Amino acid sequence: MRKRLEPVALERERCAASGSSSSGAAAAALDADCRLKQNLRLAGKGPAEPRRAADAGMQRALGRRKGLWFRLRKILLFVLGLYFAIPFLIKLCPGIQAKLIFLNFVRVPYFIDLKKPQDQGLNHTCNYYLQPEEDVTIGVWHTVPTVWWKNAQGKDQMWYEDALASSHPIILYLHGNAGTRGGDHRVELYKVLSSLGYHVVTFDYRGWGDSVGTPSERGMTYDALHVFDWIKARSGDNPVYIWGHSLGTGVATNLVRRLCERETPPDALILESPFTNIREEAKSHPFSAIYRYFPGFDWFFLDPITSSGIKFANDENVKHISCSLLILHAEDDPVVPFQLGRKVGVLVQAGVQHSPLGTGRCGGGSCCWQGPLLGREGQEQSAAGSGQGPDATHKRTREK
Repeated sequence: MRKRLEPVALERERCAASGSSSSGAAAAALDADCRLKQNLRLAGKGPAEPRRAADAGMQRALGRRKGLWFRLRKILLFVLGLYFAIPFLIKLCPGIQAKLIFLNFVRVPYFIDLKKPQDQGLNHTCNYYLQPEEDVTIGVWHTVPTVWWKNAQGKDQMWYEDALASSHPIILYLHGNAGTRGGDHRVELYKVLSSLGYHVVTFDYRGWGDSVGTPSERGMTYDALHVFDWIKARSGDNPVYIWGHSLGTGVATNLVRRLCERETPPDALILESPFTNIREEAKSHPFSAIYRYFPGFDWFFLDPITSSGIKFANDENVKHISCSLLILHAEDDPVVPFQLGRKVGVLVQAGVQHSPLGTGRCGGGSCCWQGPLLGREGQEQSAAGSGQGPDATHKRTREK
């Protein structure tokens, strides 16, 4: 019985052993398969992560570009809105256009004491203050001829006023817009004219420099008239010439027309860089270039000037001037076009004694005091110690 059961037990053991070995092989095969699938998944994940990172970087770059374009678009819309708003703003507030014409709020050079012309190299110059009207005070500089430089040291205002009665002619200089009577290019002109033997009297209109008052065409003309009368009351029979530059030509022709109408004309009028009238000058000014072809340009920009009472009509005034007239204008003047000065010359009546229109190129606006003819004549006049009337060879101009 035991012998019979013994083969059966052995068979069972062999089956168990084979079963355990087969299950172990199956488990091993299953583990290998799992590791293979895991490796395949990991291998599949490797290249995808850089791609996703690259995609995220591209999205960020596109976002930055979109943000930049959005900001640029906002800036562009703001500029366009401002461009279209300015004409309406000027139309509604004509005073803005008046300030842009006068530019009296631009004080160049800054930080100079107009009470001390000596600081600008004018050691033979005295500073005055005159009062054309109540509540209006204007600052005046009086530069004596260079030949009196030594005698002028330490002298007071009375000495300078008495000097106007000397044998030297006098130039009343009316400057243009912006800046003050102490502007660099203006000071250089005073020095040259002084070296030619002239007294030079210049001033800041009301609202300019240290002068008190509100600027207007009428007020500026009245200031000039007051200074002219002040000079004539002290100069005796000495010749008095009026020199206007740029915007100052409008003041000068207003003044001289009024003097001619009251039969007290100056001995001569010099117009440096004149224009026909303020409307044409505003239309030709470089600042108006971006609006020149804007629909309704005249209505938006030029009519407010007229409504503010600003005309400076040189083209009309010269028809009523009976004194000698000299026009100076540079062909390459960047601010006041040369053709406007030529128009003024053409409009002068045939009966007016005037010099031919002086022309020349000056390198985009070089000062008239840099002209070689003017410098040579200045030396000759200084050596002679006497002054003569303005000569037609002074042909170079500058507007600043």
